[in-house]
Amino acid sequence: MKRLANLSNPVQVKGPVLTIVMDGVGIAPAGDGNAVQRAYTPTLDRIMKEYPMVQLKAHGTAVGLPSDEDMGNSEVGHNALGSGQVFAQGAKLVTASIESGKLFSSDAWNQEVGNVKESGGTLHFLGLFSDGNVHSHIDHLKALISHAKEDGVKRVRVHILLDGRDVGETSALDYVNPFEAFLADLRNDDFDIMIASGGGRMNITMDRYEANWAMVEKGWRTHVLGEGRQFASAAEAIETYRSESHVIDQDLPAFVIAKDGAPVGTIEDGDSVIFFNFRGDRSIEISKAFEGGNDFAYFDRVRVPQVVYAGMLEYDGDLHIPSRYLVSPPEITNTMGEYLADTGIAQYAISETQKYGHVTYFWNGNKSGKFSEDLETYVEIPSDVVPFEQRPWMKCAEIADALIAAMRDGKYPCMRVNFPNGDMVGHTGSLEATICSMEALDLQLARILQVVDELQGVALITADHGNADEMYETDKKGAPKTDANGCYKAKTSHTLNPVPFIIYDNFYKDQYTVKADEGAFGLSNVAATVVNMLGYAAPDMWDESIIEVK
Repeated sequence: MKRLANLSNPVQVKGPVLTIVMDGVGIAPAGDGNAVQRAYTPTLDRIMKEYPMVQLKAHGTAVGLPSDEDMGNSEVGHNALGSGQVFAQGAKLVTASIESGKLFSSDAWNQEVGNVKESGGTLHFLGLFSDGNVHSHIDHLKALISHAKEDGVKRVRVHILLDGRDVGETSALDYVNPFEAFLADLRNDDFDIMIASGGGRMNITMDRYEANWAMVEKGWRTHVLGEGRQFASAAEAIETYRSESHVIDQDLPAFVIAKDGAPVGTIEDGDSVIFFNFRGDRSIEISKAFEGGNDFAYFDRVRVPQVVYAGMLEYDGDLHIPSRYLVSPPEITNTMGEYLADTGIAQYAISETQKYGHVTYFWNGNKSGKFSEDLETYVEIPSDVVPFEQRPWMKCAEIADALIAAMRDGKYPCMRVNFPNGDMVGHTGSLEATICSMEALDLQLARILQVVDELQGVALITADHGNADEMYETDKKGAPKTDANGCYKAKTSHTLNPVPFIIYDNFYKDQYTVKADEGAFGLSNVAATVVNMLGYAAPDMWDESIIEVK
C-alpha cells in the first residue's frame, strides 16, 4: 500500500480539486500566429490576471527528453503530471541504448536479424520519418539500418510515414533526399536497400486510441500488400501529390514504390518487421495488426504474413504490446493515481477519444486499467472522425457536460480533465480554426469554474505543452517565415514555450502561499500541489509542490 500522509495543518477544501489540462496551450508573446492570444477568451484572460499563475517548463529535460531543444509532447507531459517525477523518456532511452550497443545485443534485435538471415527474407523498417523526436527520430532509423548491414542482413525495405506535424508542414523532401543519398552510400551487391512505401502520418497507419482503424487498414494495404498508386521514388510521389492537391505532408496519400509495375517491398512470410517509433499511442494499432491472431476483427487484413515483429519500445506495458521490443521503456512508479487509490481517494478522469489515454494510460505511468475499480471512474467521449479544422470545438461541450454532472454528484474529491482543442486543431496548421478552438474551450471553462465555485472547490488549470501559441514558423528574430508566394508558413508542431499553471481558488487562499516563480517549476511539480490541496503531504520521491501550506 502506498498511502499518503496527512498534512499537520491541511487545506480544508470542501469541493473537488479539479486539474484541467488545456492540451497544447502555451504562453508566447503576442503575435499574428498566437491563436491563444488572438482568440476571444474572456474567462482565460481574466483568471490569468486575477489568480496566482506560474509558468511551467513543459519540454526538454524538464520532461525527461534528451535536451532543451526537444519539444515536449502529450505523452511525456502527462507522465510528468501524473507521476510527480521526471523519468528518462523514449528518445533518450533509445539514443542511450544505441550508443551503448545494448540495443544490438538484445534478444529482440538478434531475433529480427537472425530470422531474415535464416529465411533469406527482408528486414522492413516502418515508422515516422523525421527528426521531430516526438514519436521517432531519423537518426535512430539510420543507426538500425547501418547495424543491420554490419550484421549481415542482405535485403532491407523502409516504409516511411511523412511527418509535417512535429516538423515543418512541407519538409518531407528535406528528409527524403538526404536519406536517399545515405542509402546509396550503403547499397552494394551484398546489400539491397530502398524505400518501399509511404504516406502522410494522419492519412495512414498512425491512428491512436482506436479512433479510426481505417487509417491502419490503409497502411496495412500499402506497406504489407503493396496496394496503391505506384511511383518510381518517394520524391516523385511527394512532388506529384503536392502538385495535384497541395496537401501538407501529414495528409499526403499513400504511395507504393514500384519497378516494372511491381511493388519493390511487400511484406512476406519469413520477413522481419521493426516499427521504429518509440512513442506508444500511435504505435499500438499497427502492432496489433501484425501480432493479432485469427480473432483480429478490426479490418480484413486479406493476407497475414508470418513475420518476426518488434517495436522500438513496449507500447503498452500491461497488455504487452508488442510482444517483442528493442528497448525497455521507463518504469514509471509511485504515480499520483496509485497513491490516491491506496489512500482511499475517489478519482474521476475524462477526455474525448483523442486524449482519453493521456488522462488514464499516460497519467498512470504507461499502465492500462485502474488501480481501483471501486474508486476510479474513467470516461471517454467519442471523438468525431473528421478533420479537426472542420469542427474545431471538438467535444469540449460534451466533456464539460459530463464533468459538471460528475462534480455535482459529489463522489470525487480528485478530478482531472483534458481538453484536446488547442493541440489537435493546432496540429492542422489552420490559424482560424485554432482561434475558434480556443474560444470554444473558453466557453466551457466559464461553465466549469462556475460549478467549482458553487461546490467550493479548487481548479488547477494547466497544459501539457505548447502548440496553439505558435501557429506560424518563425525566424531567429521571431518574425513569421513566408513561402514563395509571400504567405506565412503554418507551424503544425509543438512549441518550446512554457505553459500556465493557474490556481483558481476563491475560498482557501489564506491557508497556503504560492512559491516564487523563478522558472524552476515544471509539469512534475503539479502532482504534489494536487495532493497538498487535498490535505496530504507529497511522497519524498515527487518533485516539490508549487504551494506551501501554512
